[in-house]
Amino acid sequence: MKKQRIAIICGGPSSEHEVSCVSAGGVLKGLDAERFEPVLIGITKSGVWVVLPLDYQLEIVNKKMPVIEDNGRHVELSPSGFSIDGQLLDIDCVFPVLHGEFGEDGKIQHLLDEAELAYVGSGVSASAQAMDKVIAKQLFAASGMRIASGVDVTHDDWRSKTESLNFPVFVKPASGGSSRGTHKVKNAAQLEPAILDALLYDTKVLVEAAINGREIECAVLERDGKVEASIVGEIIVNPKFEFYDFEAKYLDDATTVKIPADISDIDADEIRRLAVAAFHVLGCSGLARCDFFYSTTGEIIINEVNTMPGFTGTSVYPKLWQASGVSYRDLISALIDTALSS
Repeated sequence: MKKQRIAIICGGPSSEHEVSCVSAGGVLKGLDAERFEPVLIGITKSGVWVVLPLDYQLEIVNKKMPVIEDNGRHVELSPSGFSIDGQLLDIDCVFPVLHGEFGEDGKIQHLLDEAELAYVGSGVSASAQAMDKVIAKQLFAASGMRIASGVDVTHDDWRSKTESLNFPVFVKPASGGSSRGTHKVKNAAQLEPAILDALLYDTKVLVEAAINGREIECAVLERDGKVEASIVGEIIVNPKFEFYDFEAKYLDDATTVKIPADISDIDADEIRRLAVAAFHVLGCSGLARCDFFYSTTGEIIINEVNTMPGFTGTSVYPKLWQASGVSYRDLISALIDTALSS
């Protein structure tokens, strides 16, 4: 049987460039070699597309994150498909392991749609809506889900909109990811530097009330025409970190995931129901990781939906599915099969 050729794309211009590289390394290792033939494509931070050798360094080594360098082997994506030096590449499916800007905001999805290429994950509209936390929260609230109270601000109006805040609050870019530019703010003196830093990542910033509770995550998978939710897990962060920030996520081995989360079966089932509902509200496809707060009073508050969550072998999304009986390899295969059949 002829193997299907899968283009794994990583890197990109976003602040999550390095995280994307690590995720792509995981997908590359987990790909079923009997069914699929990988083609590794990297996008430099300046936006140059290159084809990479399959042994390209995509792991964190001594806390140093991988990056995509321009090796001169340029790739073009046009409405005709992928090409190198004018030669079209025969690609059956694309796995765009791109986080943040260009990866989860609908831009690469638009290019892939124009080229009529099958790809893993959500389409243009769902990606854009999930990426913008302000829009996503509005859609969640309209569907009856609980959300954290907050305001969205810009460089011009943040002072007037934050005059009557109750601290602590979280400040985060509306369209950021991996907690880049995210700050826990405990008093008014900390607010301005936090907002100015968040504005480095986006022109719109979300300021929302800190929830006193735990972080619960649920993975959603579309396969065989059905949308399923995983067992739920709790993010346990080393107390030396204020919250689940970038270093805690990727560089410090400071977090663990408790699977299953130590909550009642009734609440776990409700989180699973809400995760599938959020997936549908945004119009997602393929996969998503849905993040919730579980307050000390038992409230379930949706935080956000990631349409292309971290995908290393130790990332939360595949861990939740492994605990639910789906291996890393089978998970990747299911996502490709879903993309090819849709």
